Formats: sequence, C-alpha cells, structure tokens
Amino acid sequence: MQNLLPEKLVNLAEQVIDSNRKSGRRIAVAESCTGGLVAAALTEIAGSSDVFECGFNTYSNGAKQKMLDVSDDMLETFGAVSIAVAWGMARGALEKSECDVAVAITGVAGPGGGTEKKPVGTVVFAKAEKGKSIDDVVADRHNFGADKSRADIRLQAALVALELLLPDTSE
Repeated sequence: MQNLLPEKLVNLAEQVIDSNRKSGRRIAVAESCTGGLVAAALTEIAGSSDVFECGFNTYSNGAKQKMLDVSDDMLETFGAVSIAVAWGMARGALEKSECDVAVAITGVAGPGGGTEKKPVGTVVFAKAEKGKSIDDVVADRHNFGADKSRADIRLQAALVALELLLPDTSE
C-alpha cells in the first residue's frame, strides 16, 4: 500500500506541504466533522513536520470550548455549524498553536443530524492568518448535498480545507 488515504487527498496535501514550506509558513487545523482527516492527509507526506504543527480534533462542543476557546454564547447563538463558530475555531487554533495559518472545518456529515437550515452535507470553513486583521474573515459555507454519503462529504470537506491552506500567491 502506497498511501492510506485517497490519492487526490494525498496529492493535494503534498501541494500544501510543499507550497507552505517554500513560503516558510507553519500550519494548524481545527477539525470537527472531518475528525482528523485533514491532519491525517498532511501527515501522510514525508517531511510534513517542517510545516504542519498540530491538529485540534474538536468533535464535541465541549472540545471546541476547552481546546479552542470557542464561547458557549457563540455556540448557543449560532450553532456549531456556523461561520461564527468556524471562525472561532480557526482563531483558537491559530492562537493555541502560534502558527502562521489555521483552517477550521465544522459541519453535518450525516446520515443524520441535519436540519432544515443546516441539512446533511452542510460544511463551514474558516481560515485565520497571523498578522491579519480580525476584519479579514475568510469563511465559507458549502452544501455538498444530502444525497452524498458520509464518506463523500468528509472527503470533499477535507479537500476544501486543504485548498484553503495553500498560500495566496496573488499577494
């Protein structure tokens, strides 16, 4: 077996490691619905310790609060699957790790747990970068579709998170 994970996930993780190494950036992830899949993809790459600092696997609301300082008020007001909470997770990961960039993922992978406003397949992402203003929120909500399997939703979420970790070459 060459890799434990799907080839397209490993290939993108390799791009993330290589491009961040060239940029001299250290990265962290805060994962909920992906349960460590992004961290696993990054550590599939030999030499990833040059770039990847840590992953926070914060599946429960309590873990989000304890590990990343996401407030109870934020969770109650907006819900775990929200831009506000994803941003809180990303900021918490950035602060706790002292990295240059952190990405957070929270969502509903299914097959249950969806609501009318947040159906199965809803995943929210946020990116926080050292030295950027809190006004420069990079966050997005995707709906990968309730017709997709749990595995499909988690894979697509991990791919989007990895893309967010690629350095912005337009700056």
